[in-house]
Amino acid sequence: MIIKELYNRDFIAWADEQALLLEQQRWDELDLVHLIQEVRDLGNRHRDALESQLTRLLMHLLKWQYQPEKRSNSWKSSIREAKKQIDRLIRKHPVLKIHLEQVLEECYLDAREDASDETSLNIDTFPISCPYSIQQIRDREAPLP
Repeated sequence: MIIKELYNRDFIAWADEQALLLEQQRWDELDLVHLIQEVRDLGNRHRDALESQLTRLLMHLLKWQYQPEKRSNSWKSSIREAKKQIDRLIRKHPVLKIHLEQVLEECYLDAREDASDETSLNIDTFPISCPYSIQQIRDREAPLP
């Protein structure tokens, strides 16, 4: 079976083979097209994880701020956990700090919709632009809004 077919049939076997070829410096045998794609995807997975945590955090911050009568330890825990996960991702991959700044408004818009769906509050209840600074988002000790 040629290496490019292996990629589609058994990704793990393909990845193991690519690692072996790299270790043995058998450059001409590498499946460069798929290898480049997979390396790019590695970065995207971390970006996606950051965006997911950021959206979740922003949604819970909105719920916390706009439904004070329904505040719970579960919401507080979700806020803290999302902040921890964002912090952990940025510590491991510092370039994600820039990505956080770039996607803040996009993630906020998703969080705004999610908060509206979860609270049954009209979406216009929530500000159009993100009311939280990067510092508020990242600071685990910052008081909740």
